[in-house]
Amino acid sequence: MAKFGKRTTAARAAFAGKADVTVSEAVALMKDNAKAKFDETIEISLQLGVDPRHADQMVRGTVSLPNGTGKTVRVAVFARGEKAEEAKAAGADIVGAEDLMETVQGGTIEFDRCIATPDMMGVVGRLGKVLGPRNLMPNPRVGTVTMDVKAAVEAAKGGEVQFKAEKAGVVHAGIGKASFTAAQLEENVKAFVDAVQKARPSGAKGTYMKKIAVSSTMGPGVTLSIANATGN
Repeated sequence: MAKFGKRTTAARAAFAGKADVTVSEAVALMKDNAKAKFDETIEISLQLGVDPRHADQMVRGTVSLPNGTGKTVRVAVFARGEKAEEAKAAGADIVGAEDLMETVQGGTIEFDRCIATPDMMGVVGRLGKVLGPRNLMPNPRVGTVTMDVKAAVEAAKGGEVQFKAEKAGVVHAGIGKASFTAAQLEENVKAFVDAVQKARPSGAKGTYMKKIAVSSTMGPGVTLSIANATGN
């Protein structure tokens, strides 16, 4: 425990007085201070000038990070017949229909991404209260309700990240691992910020991006220069 305390203290000292740094500086801080015994996830958080309770201010979308996330994504697919076989061939971890619905209703959710063919939404719709709060509900706007299950499974497995603004207008996601090179993390940060920038809703007024911060799983965070992160 004392060792963890020393590590945290050292990290906080390294971050002290630093704010609105460039993406390169932030990534260097993350990599230099991610000292846990496991490969820490690098996380990004954006405070947006939106109120997602209004439909015209909701921010959601997907982005294929150029260097993936470093995370093994477990994919479940609701499909029947040929599409079920297509999903299995593409590498889906779990494939089913009513049987999968019953499993999820029973409290077993062993997947990180959920995909469904359009004809299965009558079944999946019964799971809204279970999957919705976990941001796992299939949605055609982010490509998880589709007949092209092969492409959807491959995208999920290949590092595609979904994002959605929470109540306070905050979007966050894991965008890599501390073991990634600095260049890989910088590319992923900029790709994610760019995707959120492009997802600006019609109802967003005034300043859209208010704050961007990155952190590692066990470390403190640091704010980024919005101009540097967005290339403006």
